[in-house]
Amino acid sequence: MRIAAMAAGAVGGYFGARLAAAGHDVFFIARGAHRDAIQKNGLKIESVHGDLHLPNPNVTDDPVKVGPVDIVLFAVKLWDSETAAAAARPLLGPDSRLITFQNGIDNVERLSAVLGAERVVGGAAYIATTISSPGVIKHTSQFARMAFGRADKKPDRKLDAFVEAGKAAKLDVALAADIERELWQKFIFLTAMAGSTASLRSPIGSIIADPELRAFWRALMNEAFAVGKAKGVALDPAYLEERTNFVISKIEPGMKASMAHDLERGNRLELDWLTGKVRALGREFGIPTPASDTVYTVLKLHRMGSH
Repeated sequence: MRIAAMAAGAVGGYFGARLAAAGHDVFFIARGAHRDAIQKNGLKIESVHGDLHLPNPNVTDDPVKVGPVDIVLFAVKLWDSETAAAAARPLLGPDSRLITFQNGIDNVERLSAVLGAERVVGGAAYIATTISSPGVIKHTSQFARMAFGRADKKPDRKLDAFVEAGKAAKLDVALAADIERELWQKFIFLTAMAGSTASLRSPIGSIIADPELRAFWRALMNEAFAVGKAKGVALDPAYLEERTNFVISKIEPGMKASMAHDLERGNRLELDWLTGKVRALGREFGIPTPASDTVYTVLKLHRMGSH
């Protein structure tokens, strides 16, 4: 398949590299020092599942030079969604699919307004990766999973083909039976991980080890769950217990959410689309969100970054 990773950051770069190594025609959209390093030294993946080096990947900062592809792995930061979607138009032919693996909960609607609903597909990526240096992506979690699906749940041969391609590349990839629920479940977990590790400036292991801080983390999950239920999403309370047990027993203690890494690097934060969205929905539905309010207050002055 012809696949574009836009952008070739920590998420798009990792999955794109695995697909390229399996023989697919992958194009990496990158900018600045990251693009320059990939052009000069190739793309390097340092992973708990085995390292990978693509010596001469297809990398560019201009989607026009790529042209239409089958699948776009869309993983830009949330503040850049509409601008990047417009820039992605040359990648989309009549039968292309753009799968958004962004954080947040309203990406399909935002991107569909720019590109049309038929070609935009909701997706969730579960992985802990960072760009450790330009051209180098570090993967630290045992999990590296992609799930995606159409909101209307119609059959889609292009998505079926991508699932098969992903499985052949030994990726953990699947069509989601209910993509709305899948996206909300990720959102609930992510807002708690991002809010706690960024506001407390600590990896999740130290937070979970302290009963008071663990309760704060769980309160962030509870608040996101409550606004999702109020919005009418088919959420099961058992998910909260499953995620709690997962974090206590299985997650790497040193893990931090990408928002915590962005905070450390002085980058812009996705705060308004994560914690801020929980707060906004809480106000809309009359649900108190004291833990989310605390996170937002602590991080508000940092949300535009220091660069």
